[in-house]
Amino acid sequence: MKSVTFAWLAALLLATGCSGGQDQEAPDTAAQADPAAAAAALTALVEEYFERNLELSPLTATSIGDDRYDDRIANFLSREHIEATAALDREFLERLGEIDESLLQGQDRLTYGTFRLSRQNSLDGKRFPGELQPINQFFSIPNFFAVLGSGASIHPFRTVKNYDDWLSRMDGYVVLMDQAIENMKIGMREGVVQPRVLMEKVLPQLEAQFTDTAEDSNFFAPIRMMPEDFGNEDRERLTAAYKQKIERVVIPAYRRLHNFIGDEYLGAARESVGLSELPNGEEWYAYLVRLRTTTDLTPEEIHQIGLDEVARIHDEMRGVMKVVNFEGDLQDFFDFMNNDEQFYFDEPEELIQGYRDMSDHIASLAPKLFDVFPKTPFEVRRVEPFRERSAAGGSYSRGAPDGSRPGIFYANAYDIKARPKWAMEALFLHEAIPGHHFQIALQQELEGLPRFRRFGGYTAFIEGWGLYAESLGKELGVYTDPYQYFGALNAELWRAIRLVVDTGLHAKGWSRQDVLDYMVNNSPVKDARAVSEAERFIAIPGQALAYKIGQLKILELRRRAEETLGDRFDVRDFHAAVLLDGPLPLEMLEEKIDRWIAARA
Repeated sequence: MKSVTFAWLAALLLATGCSGGQDQEAPDTAAQADPAAAAAALTALVEEYFERNLELSPLTATSIGDDRYDDRIANFLSREHIEATAALDREFLERLGEIDESLLQGQDRLTYGTFRLSRQNSLDGKRFPGELQPINQFFSIPNFFAVLGSGASIHPFRTVKNYDDWLSRMDGYVVLMDQAIENMKIGMREGVVQPRVLMEKVLPQLEAQFTDTAEDSNFFAPIRMMPEDFGNEDRERLTAAYKQKIERVVIPAYRRLHNFIGDEYLGAARESVGLSELPNGEEWYAYLVRLRTTTDLTPEEIHQIGLDEVARIHDEMRGVMKVVNFEGDLQDFFDFMNNDEQFYFDEPEELIQGYRDMSDHIASLAPKLFDVFPKTPFEVRRVEPFRERSAAGGSYSRGAPDGSRPGIFYANAYDIKARPKWAMEALFLHEAIPGHHFQIALQQELEGLPRFRRFGGYTAFIEGWGLYAESLGKELGVYTDPYQYFGALNAELWRAIRLVVDTGLHAKGWSRQDVLDYMVNNSPVKDARAVSEAERFIAIPGQALAYKIGQLKILELRRRAEETLGDRFDVRDFHAAVLLDGPLPLEMLEEKIDRWIAARA
């Protein structure tokens, strides 16, 4: 669920950048011996990195409300950009090494460790040619750009300058798409290509942007919602300019990409689905496992954790069967949960309204377990039709730190009979309250932290928190319906299954059909979801491992705190301790919580 889709895609697209040619000052030798000087040097270093990163990662700037680069989109697929970001990583790792870590305390130690790991991870990732596989049905720059241009995402459409900036960004997008085509051609020559089954799903996504006139395009939406205070001259100029740009530049770029994929790329795409089938694929996957989990766990170890968790959760589900007096085995219960009409809405809007109705109720329960709350507003929206077929069941898009753009829970209502009511409470807890909205909005509001920590993060922490939030349902006062509790168990089961099938696909030679069979045999899954989930794991290797690995660590730390502190344990204090330093690698989170426990023991 985010949990990738859109927000995850945006985070990937807003990747690193740099501005070169800046003179560097000589290292401050005082920082080598003086704790205060070392802390000041670290603060200056990470802020300089963040600032230089914004200049050539303009969508990152837009996402945090910085409008200085709103007229640009970086060509982050180009060799020049990739080499520049690698140079930036090397530069800042070297300069970080000039600061004596042993002199740092508290937040500065966390900043040092997280910055070093982020820069090293970024540099390590440059060894693998991800830029030669720039598009698939899940990681879709064209889809992201379409939502961006519709006015429903991070680019603002409030002023005349905002509208002019977007005209410029449309030109930048065309450059990026042409670069994607060039990169895919290189990938075809070097044997680094996407699975055919994924790229076949890309074609209808691109076709959804084909329109005969600009007025019928998603990209014309900002013109239809143009602010009333714009003068007539600007209204006429912008309308004409958008019409010309959409019809003569943007739609032709979508057609060009579509034709290349259909006429050339599909013929070279591979029938295999695992990352290990690509050149250096085993090492590539091992890197992604480390990146996504922030652990040293091997694919084999993670596979076994998944198998053990699947078995444990199955036993919990059998307990629900007893509560509802169901006669039959677990597979019979799955069939019942899948097919009984009582568990489904008739219309997509009923599902969306159900989530909206849930919002106020769960927010009112949150003070039982939390005493810190985000200021950023929040709303529920339906996933747009052009991307809903391949989108996850739910996803979260972060709001603007100044509150001008709310956090958004995107709920997928495609194929309404594949969206059971019993899945709703757990999904809402994960994506919204107290899951991603709480964690991400609070993180952005931590003004005392360096900006790279306020606006960055680690998937294992972020998605681990989301899954941990699901486990809080009974404590909060939801899951009172045993079928909703089954839904929570099923959501957790999915994350355990992901450990099995992701490692199966990319490290153990499993086929797409092997994954579908395992899903069907071990969970109540509809065909539409099984296919989209399986193909998601194929498209973004390793990402699905973060959820369960992160959740298990947070649960482990909570149990440790409860056992050590006894009556002195306060769950609200524990949650604040986990959240209020922003996302951390799991090892650093453990060290931090151990210090928190020791201070209270």
